[in-house]
Amino acid sequence: MKNFVGETVTIAFGNEKRQSAHIVLTSNQIELASLNATETNYVNKELAKDAKQLCIVLNQYHRQVFILKNGFDKGAKRNEIYRVLGDKAAQNLGDNKEIDFVGFDDTEALYCVAEGLVLGSYAYTKHGADSKQRTPLNLLMDAHCSEDIAFSNLVILCDAVFIARDLVNTPYNFLNATDFANKAREIGKDSGFLVEVFEKERIKALKMGGLLAVNQGSVQPPTFTVMEYKPDNAHNEQPYILVGKGVTFDTGGLNIKTPWTHMREMKCDMAGAAAVLLAISAVAKAKLPIYVVALVPATDNQTDSTAVLPGDVITISNGKTVEVLNTDAEGRLILADALSYAHRYNPQLVIDLATLTGSAAMAIGAQASVCMGNASADYKSRLHAAAVRTHERLVEFPLFEDYQKNIKSDVADMANISTGAPEAGAIIAGIFLENFAGPSWMHLDIAGTAFNSSKDAYRPKNGTGIGVRLLFDFLQQEIKEHQ
Repeated sequence: MKNFVGETVTIAFGNEKRQSAHIVLTSNQIELASLNATETNYVNKELAKDAKQLCIVLNQYHRQVFILKNGFDKGAKRNEIYRVLGDKAAQNLGDNKEIDFVGFDDTEALYCVAEGLVLGSYAYTKHGADSKQRTPLNLLMDAHCSEDIAFSNLVILCDAVFIARDLVNTPYNFLNATDFANKAREIGKDSGFLVEVFEKERIKALKMGGLLAVNQGSVQPPTFTVMEYKPDNAHNEQPYILVGKGVTFDTGGLNIKTPWTHMREMKCDMAGAAAVLLAISAVAKAKLPIYVVALVPATDNQTDSTAVLPGDVITISNGKTVEVLNTDAEGRLILADALSYAHRYNPQLVIDLATLTGSAAMAIGAQASVCMGNASADYKSRLHAAAVRTHERLVEFPLFEDYQKNIKSDVADMANISTGAPEAGAIIAGIFLENFAGPSWMHLDIAGTAFNSSKDAYRPKNGTGIGVRLLFDFLQQEIKEHQ
């Protein structure tokens, strides 16, 4: 019997049966649920009368039984249906943490139901009076379920997503830039990747003017965290580099955010940093044979007499000068230093994730993240395929060269926002970043997907952990692509 054990979930394969457990099964194996004749007739009638009925729930008091409809055509749409059904089961579990899966002879469907079930069980209660340690779900797969090594990765990924969500949900007074760097050290030691943290003096020596400028108004120092996973059997000499925006709280600086109701969510402005930290953690824990580097520039963006002023000119570490016309366009400044730093690795591909612009969220909402970049068509195709598989979808925006004139400055190499028409804000941010990125780069603007105002199936209210599953899936497929 295989056992996959994590902090979030324990998965085992065997023939044990627990009468107190909840059971989830596919409708072509109803007899495995040990229902009586009345219950079986009820389930068959419900499935027959309503084609849209995807889940039948039976409350037997000592347990609940979830009959999941099957027969969907295989593909990403079907897999997302099963994740959502898994979440529906999670919402009906109550205090029961033991779940039997019976009757699944489709490993992919089983994986997706389990994924939705576990991810849908997330809750952040660290600071309440009733705060308690998270209790793992115990999933038992019976003899009809296919044993598959993929379930070990499911355990790793669910743990990673939960930690990413926790970081995004943590209030700023518990998670400043130094706290984040310390958390990266802790996770690196546990997962098996190297972590080096640059303190303020090292950042100054590297002339990271963007990161230093954003940090000017804060009493807390900035950090720049470099994480590296390079196993002996890595298939690539040139690393894949993940860059995450790490603004631990964003007031907007002197261009202060309005209305105030929007600012209270700004602890989430390090969601990109959380995603790349936990993505490299998952890659290392899964021992994937791939060379990956993650970079996180981190600071808060505060208002103070020392804060960077609108109209100030700063110098990024690659020597280019920037006129800061809006202090609330700070994420692109710290990413400029990180993207410039990435050049020294001669990377295969750079992907940055950032809660960068409200324009991205306004354009496509919370249903997908905006992406753009100069990577090859092949890289873009594979990244989009991973986005579809994980349902962390991407919509590509153009980076027409014409847009470069929008950030032309009279006093510096460029401005940090458009100096002309205010349209295309998400693209203008991408155009700015392109001046610091290398020749193989993708930018993911996760402003609309990183933080939910309400629960959306297995994506909870508040921090969603977006990007962890997408990056892991993409990197896992890159290994297969280059074998």
